[in-house]
Amino acid sequence: MGRGRAKAKQTKVARELKYHSPNTDLTALQRELAGAGKSEHNFDDDYKEYVDDDDEDHADDPDTWVPPTR
Repeated sequence: MGRGRAKAKQTKVARELKYHSPNTDLTALQRELAGAGKSEHNFDDDYKEYVDDDDEDHADDPDTWVPPTR
């Protein structure tokens, strides 16, 4: 019970989004898209402390994932 009101609200919002076109500032959009060149933020540095510096790949080590044989 109570789903009817929520569904009606969702339907109303969906209908407004579908049929109502907001006033889009196309010049601001053009400026934003034109200035979307290289990002100033370097994502590699954010996770540098979590990177394992060990060059050996231990994922292929069979002792860690193969059960012992009898």
